[in-house]
Amino acid sequence: MKRLIIPLLALLLVVGSGCAKKRIRYQAEFLSLFDTVTTIVGYAENKEEFTVLAGRIKDKLMEYHRLFDIYNSYAGLNNIKTINDNAGIAPVKVDEELIAMLLFAKEQYYVTDGKTNIAFGSVLRIWHDYRENGISDPLGAEVPPKQLLEVAAGYIDIEGMIIDQEASTVYLSDPGISLDVGAIAKGYAVEQTAQYLEGEGVSSLLLSVGGNIRAIGGKPGKNGMEPWNIGIKNPDKESPDTELCNVLISGYSVVSSGSYERYYTVDGTRYHHIIDPSTLMPPPYFTSITVICRDSGIADALSTALFNMPLEMGEKFVEGIDGVEALWVTGTGEVIYSEGFGGFLKEPALIIFHL
Repeated sequence: MKRLIIPLLALLLVVGSGCAKKRIRYQAEFLSLFDTVTTIVGYAENKEEFTVLAGRIKDKLMEYHRLFDIYNSYAGLNNIKTINDNAGIAPVKVDEELIAMLLFAKEQYYVTDGKTNIAFGSVLRIWHDYRENGISDPLGAEVPPKQLLEVAAGYIDIEGMIIDQEASTVYLSDPGISLDVGAIAKGYAVEQTAQYLEGEGVSSLLLSVGGNIRAIGGKPGKNGMEPWNIGIKNPDKESPDTELCNVLISGYSVVSSGSYERYYTVDGTRYHHIIDPSTLMPPPYFTSITVICRDSGIADALSTALFNMPLEMGEKFVEGIDGVEALWVTGTGEVIYSEGFGGFLKEPALIIFHL
């Protein structure tokens, strides 16, 4: 979550056709949040109206970006970095928004049987450092020593994160514990921002932060409101088809996790950024997983958890959760999706349904 200070990059418009109020489609993009691209698509009567809305959304997301930042400190603000810096030293008083996210993350830890664990920072930091070194020096790239990872794994107990809601404090009971909210932060921020906008009366908007997509309602079309058309990225970069398939959503979230972008290579083997808490290694099962459900925070947490589960385990896991659907792309290129996922597909015939 490295801080980037880049202004609003684009404000594009396309005149919507067939809309009763002749509202115009606008799109804004900026790079100042969560070290990734944020895209906002919405309809307004004029550019000024949309610019004001996009600015409000950016400001809201920036609040979460700073609260969830593990790399940077901000004057007058206690965030995840502040909590980590005070591990084993003292409780840190934080904003109630941060308390809410940490409680949500702890809940997801138990929902996923520990497959998504924000207290996994000690291990993730090691992999991050080795990955960065491997990218900058490919000939000297190495896999972290197993013993080093096992020592770090002695400090990943989420119960070591002690939350006092009444006092609004967070305390890491051991100096070796480190929080890393990368598996949850973007999706959670997107969901909270969407709920805020819905409460303010926004009824049609598409919000995407680094591929964590949340639709508010549908979009204006010739025959009233229509679903948003979302392309699922093809993890095979050598394929002429950049999109694996398209899904149609209204009021839903689409979140994908993949092994095809953040990785490095050692002796011909790729090591990606998602690490299984059970093995302390990148899981070998998939190149991409997409989750569809109402809540973007849940979708983000589950996409990471499913990456750490063999296919059969993941299928049973999804079947046991109401309102959650998933699509898996295996290392051999096989595409599989849960039964309900097919209902979102624009062209279901393109995908294999796995029984």
